[in-house]
Amino acid sequence: MAPSSESTTLEQAVLALAERQPLMRARDLAGQGLPTVVLSRLVSVGKLERVARGVYSLPGRVLSEHRSLAEVALRVPRGVVCLLSALRVHGIGTQAPHEVWTAIPHHSPTPRLDQPALRVVRMSGAALTEGIETVTIDGVQVPVYNAAKTVADCFKYRNKIGLDVALEALRDGWSQRKLTMDALWRYATVDRVANVMRPYLESIVA
Repeated sequence: MAPSSESTTLEQAVLALAERQPLMRARDLAGQGLPTVVLSRLVSVGKLERVARGVYSLPGRVLSEHRSLAEVALRVPRGVVCLLSALRVHGIGTQAPHEVWTAIPHHSPTPRLDQPALRVVRMSGAALTEGIETVTIDGVQVPVYNAAKTVADCFKYRNKIGLDVALEALRDGWSQRKLTMDALWRYATVDRVANVMRPYLESIVA
């Protein structure tokens, strides 16, 4: 049976939305007044691809190297990209994490994702809310800690990631002029690691 003109029009509208939003959720359709049942139909005929639970894209679309961060931002709306994943976004250091590091509030339930792999860090107060900037990845607004906050976090969580990683991030970010001393001190204070960071901060300006 040939598809009705109405269903064809709906499919065209969904595909047009997928053109504008490289990663698309069912709720994005609802926001446009489009029925989500169209997603299954388009996936079944190969016009859309399900790239993660509840996340769709055009087949074969070239997405950025940070696509997994966009997927997590869609599925963990209270999360903020942090630590090794944030270093990667800022182009600092040599870490290439296989998991997405995300900070969530202390009392939030642990997100359950089949993919991508997730490493959750719990933060609270100013340590959670300060230093967030938004980057656009594959059409998705992704919250990420800025470079100076990320370096301070590396020292705060040095037992999780290693002091050597924190030191590399500090030196590389400073040499690339992606950090300022004022910002480093500010976030060292927010994270309560000013005394830990002090000798290293003094050494890079000596």
